[in-house]
Amino acid sequence: MDLKDAIEFHGHLCPGLVIGYRIGTYAAEQFKDRSEDEELVVVVENKSCSVDAIQVINGCTFGKGNLVFKDLGKHVYTFFKRGDRNALRISVNPRKRSNDEKYNELFPKVRNGTATAEELEEFRKRHAENAYAILDIPDEDLFTVTNVETEPPEKAMVYRSIACAECGEEAMETRLRVKEGKIVCLSCFEGHDI
Repeated sequence: MDLKDAIEFHGHLCPGLVIGYRIGTYAAEQFKDRSEDEELVVVVENKSCSVDAIQVINGCTFGKGNLVFKDLGKHVYTFFKRGDRNALRISVNPRKRSNDEKYNELFPKVRNGTATAEELEEFRKRHAENAYAILDIPDEDLFTVTNVETEPPEKAMVYRSIACAECGEEAMETRLRVKEGKIVCLSCFEGHDI
């Protein structure tokens, strides 16, 4: 798998995706393989674009249970092999933000949807340039790698799905609750939809 595969999966090129690509390829070199099942596990501490690259490069996914998400908002990724308490914790080093005044001016416009078509095109060009520049940053400048010992999460368990008595949608049996004597999903139990 390469950057092209990550871009195709993610839908566009951006600095976050390239950071994930760099971290993923570094981990792949250390562990010498891509996870076919659950043998390689990663704990990610954010839900950024970088996680998409890691899924593609390392084969770690929510569906296989070898992508574990901790919502800490940090660019930290801990990789380990099942059955081994030794892990690699990779944290992205603080970066100097772009000194490109035009890029910095366009970023909020693009984010809030007020950029013109020309501004959007200019932003995309500069955004891609920033992403490609990350490919040239030496590993030791881009991230810090620490060997850590950790208790790995248990293997993913497969449970049957059961229809909710209120909405009729199936939910994993471990996520069902009893409400007024009926088996219901969490959304119906808590009285809200997503």
